Amino acid sequence: MNDLSHQATRLEAIGGRYDPWLGGAVLGLACLGVVMVASASIAVGESLGAGPFHYLVRHVFFLAVGIGLALLAMRSELKTVEKYNRVLLLGSMVLLVLPWLPGLGVSVNGARRWINLGVSRFQVVEAVKVLYIVWLASYLVRFSDEVNATWMAMLKPLGVAVVLVVMLLLQPDFGSATLLLAITAGMLVLGGVNLPRMSLPVVLGLPLLTAVAIFEPYRLRRITSFLDPWADQLGSGYQLSNALMAVGRGEWFGVGLGASVQKLNYLPEAHTDFIFSVLAEELGFIGVCAVVGLYVLLVGRALYLGLKCVEMRRHFPGYVAFGVGLWIGMQSFVSIGVNLGVLPTKGLTLPLVSSGGSSVMMTCVALGLLLRVSYELDRAERQVARLRRDAGADADADAPAVDKPAAVAPISAGGYRQAPAPAPTRRTALAAAAHGRGTSRVEPTFGGFA
Repeated sequence: MNDLSHQATRLEAIGGRYDPWLGGAVLGLACLGVVMVASASIAVGESLGAGPFHYLVRHVFFLAVGIGLALLAMRSELKTVEKYNRVLLLGSMVLLVLPWLPGLGVSVNGARRWINLGVSRFQVVEAVKVLYIVWLASYLVRFSDEVNATWMAMLKPLGVAVVLVVMLLLQPDFGSATLLLAITAGMLVLGGVNLPRMSLPVVLGLPLLTAVAIFEPYRLRRITSFLDPWADQLGSGYQLSNALMAVGRGEWFGVGLGASVQKLNYLPEAHTDFIFSVLAEELGFIGVCAVVGLYVLLVGRALYLGLKCVEMRRHFPGYVAFGVGLWIGMQSFVSIGVNLGVLPTKGLTLPLVSSGGSSVMMTCVALGLLLRVSYELDRAERQVARLRRDAGADADADAPAVDKPAAVAPISAGGYRQAPAPAPTRRTALAAAAHGRGTSRVEPTFGGFA
């Protein structure tokens, strides 16, 4: 076995580690979710005759399944996941069709967003978010040069997003449709799309989204009630007015865990969409700041990992990290904004905290992929460090015993001698390969203007 084979074997034996800050934020939010679902769902379970801990048991069960799926994602090589990008896109479209199939789809309050799995209902859009992010990350890798240079390469993912959005609006699910468009725009910008070119679809799309929101009567009522919930406190403004009362009662330190009044059948969806209001009432401003801080840490680490991956030419893991970070960040922002009366009411859960089997499981899968990104990034950094140590050791071993006068380097304008560039060797070439260098691709400029 030659020297390069020995070196490759040593590199393969190097493992990585999962990001501890990211893991800590995920663990903190998951534990907080169990506590808050237990507190917020007691009255709901009793009123339905299902028992006080019905929703807690369901939440823990789905969280356990989600953890299992996350562990599977954490053990999967991302290059293997990338190979199935087209299958994942096809799977996204098939999933959005399933709720319309007789006997499989489930309609709730006129919306067809779920399929019946026997033991539970599954909201298909939660899986679509994960599959679509992986496909879009792969697309940005395969067409990185064209996305910044041509209209067609930029419009293709936007066209795919529009198809998915139309399918979501037919369910109807305006909140998830808007979120999917926002994720697409964010990933394209971070993938290096030309911003002036990107502005045209945005300018054309915003009036269409506004029209969709205004022309539907129930969406228009949500917007008007959001502007003044107290004008119709017992009608269209009922949810938001009770949510604001819960937030106001929390004050600085809250009324105490389990002591919320609004969750006692006053606040609708207290254990799902409006769980943040119950949290604010029981834990107060300090608890709210702690929760927001955990989300900031999670999203910040995701974007940081994505940036580090792109810097090391590991583009697919980087774009996956960007996509998951944008998803968690935007959805948590919207959910918290709705509870605080900053945004119109939308049916988006608080990731990892709200009760909901589909959301919990698919969020765990996404975070498992994100932890895998951190593992592979750390492994690549360790491999590069080993290559540099080996290269330095070989250079010392090959140095002559008798010092020879070094060639005089040219003097720069600043008065310093410039060392000549070293000749490429097999080791430097291998180190460049570990970084992913040696290709002619154009690196993303994170939304350049050129």
